[in-house]
Amino acid sequence: MTRRERTVDVLIVGAGPAGLGAATGLAASGVPRVEVLEREQSAGGIPRHCHHGGFGDRTDGRTSGPEYARRCTAAATRAGAVLRTGITVTGWAGPRTLDTTGPGGLERITAHAVVLATGARERPRSARLVPGTRPAGVYTTGELQRAVHIHHQTIGTRAVIVGDEAVSIAAAGTLRAAGVELVARVTDRPPAFPPMPVSRHGAPLLTRTTVTALTGRTRLTGVAVRHQDGRTTTLRCDTVVFTGDWIPDHELARRGDVPLDPGTRGPAYDTGYRTGVPGVFAVGNLLHAVESAATAAAEGRALAASVRRHLGTGIWPAGRPALAVDAPLEWIAPNLLGPEGDRPLNDRFVLRTARQLTAPLLVARQDGRELYRRRLLRPARPGRPFHLPADWLDRADPHGGTVRISAR
Repeated sequence: MTRRERTVDVLIVGAGPAGLGAATGLAASGVPRVEVLEREQSAGGIPRHCHHGGFGDRTDGRTSGPEYARRCTAAATRAGAVLRTGITVTGWAGPRTLDTTGPGGLERITAHAVVLATGARERPRSARLVPGTRPAGVYTTGELQRAVHIHHQTIGTRAVIVGDEAVSIAAAGTLRAAGVELVARVTDRPPAFPPMPVSRHGAPLLTRTTVTALTGRTRLTGVAVRHQDGRTTTLRCDTVVFTGDWIPDHELARRGDVPLDPGTRGPAYDTGYRTGVPGVFAVGNLLHAVESAATAAAEGRALAASVRRHLGTGIWPAGRPALAVDAPLEWIAPNLLGPEGDRPLNDRFVLRTARQLTAPLLVARQDGRELYRRRLLRPARPGRPFHLPADWLDRADPHGGTVRISAR
């Protein structure tokens, strides 16, 4: 089959909030040929099947996930971006050149700039190495929401949720909407401060508890757990939902030899969303799984200025110092310093910690020099973002060594 070849100014892969935000910002600013590719049949990303409220921000009003997805999609097309759904990117054919397949056949698209906005996904049961058989009734939050809200399937009668992130509460709401009794939420983490709400779901939160196996053959019959003190039990249920534990969807980036950050497992990127490959940008939850849809969309809009500068000058910074973290911190994003004057979104970096920190003292050092020292007044807890202000960037050497961030 003949592969049609063509060129655009900016090619965006992924039509979630980040990709649509980037398309809106770029097209509205006058970039003439902005195209978004989405492998699903509908644009909007994860919010499409999140029927709970709270999407958006104070400026555009809070709404449900599907309505927010429609708003983002309409904004991109209204700005002049071309949105193509049902298109799968199959690989790279050269610098800033992607091969695709879709209903119209095979294409090879070359762009002056490529934006990766492929998002993140929850780690499924198989990747968490939970032993047992493979019965029906095992979901991630995304699978559960699609089954309930899009396909209107019957789920079960009694469910256990594995995880203690914000998405776990969304999963509980979906189960309630489906008429499923929530038996418990299970997490191997210690109690949070403040804890995620559980009372309105009528089920306990079992902390410091590990899932050891699933029971049942044709249908799930229980979730075996082990408490920190060694006690074991089986929670009787016919449904289990594995929530959170997000993985950046970085397959396309990896196949394009885009350097990945060892902490986030997404592309390493600087304060202008530039990756380690000239002309290739990345944005959204591909970079830092997982932030809110509103944050991803705001990043997409902020990315537009950096892309426009590149289109105008062709300049791509080299030798950018990395930002790295010391335990118990897990990662920092952005994780490369940008050119002088570049600032991260909201003038702050995002951090994650592996354990709870009551009032962490954050310190930034480069080549033996202390760039920043401040104690936060709020606690930091695993699975939730907290922030490092960027007011020390002017003191960093753009040609120096790695900037190390510690917390204690």
